[in-house]
Amino acid sequence: MKHFFLSALLMAATIAANAQGQLKLPSLSPTAKISQEFSVSSIEISYSRPSMRGRKIFGDLLPYGKPWRTGANAPTKIKIGEDLEMGGQKVKAGEYTLYTIPGKDNWEVILTNATGGMGGDGYPRESDAARFNIKPIHLEQECQTFTIQLSDLTFSTCKLELVWERTKIVLPIIARNEEHVETSISAAINHPQPKPYFQAANYYFETDKNLELANHYVDTALMDNPNAYYMWYLKARIERKLGNKDDAIAAAKKSMEVAKGTPMEGEYTRNNEKLLNEIKMQSGHHHTQEEE
Repeated sequence: MKHFFLSALLMAATIAANAQGQLKLPSLSPTAKISQEFSVSSIEISYSRPSMRGRKIFGDLLPYGKPWRTGANAPTKIKIGEDLEMGGQKVKAGEYTLYTIPGKDNWEVILTNATGGMGGDGYPRESDAARFNIKPIHLEQECQTFTIQLSDLTFSTCKLELVWERTKIVLPIIARNEEHVETSISAAINHPQPKPYFQAANYYFETDKNLELANHYVDTALMDNPNAYYMWYLKARIERKLGNKDDAIAAAKKSMEVAKGTPMEGEYTRNNEKLLNEIKMQSGHHHTQEEE
């Protein structure tokens, strides 16, 4: 009997321990992960998101001039997939810890190779990968929950933003990827199959780097896909940038024609009609100038 009660007691303790281990409660500072494609790789960020909860944050909860792990619970991690220019400094591809030192008129934003925690004892500068001085932006509207975000993405630029309370910190990022992209396009075009003519044409159009080559590539793509309404729309925009009004109009009309009966008919009709109206207005404006 004694052994029976002992076994029952151990079983009850085990059940209680397992139940406690499985307990999941709402977090005051939930973790978040960002994985953003950028340039020819990606930027990944892992951090915790505390909220204001009626507290004054900067200059109170987080004293000015004191290191902050830029989140709650654990230091913020940022991983960049290629060499970048951040805040005017070159930063190698790799994984870093992101720390900040808030100030009323100036913030220090730090990328460090240090992996441990960081509190009021100070910051080991010898572990710096990069350190930036950034003037904070005052916001009219409060941001209740600490937010890190990547905004204003282009082929080669974006912004890393830290936002909380009425403060926003912006760190500009540039990928010096032109040579890499050119090499990749050349290798892909010279590869037996498939040849990414449309993608290359779109890249050159969006970056204004080589519109004549963009036009050649989209023409080549259309030879294999003559009913690709999205390719005809790209050709219309390229021709317009090149100043070939009649060719742009013809391509826009062709885009609408081949889009008929497809799920994208409405969207491409609107896009092309807008383009045609812009060409018409531009032509009318130039005509008026000539008459004057």
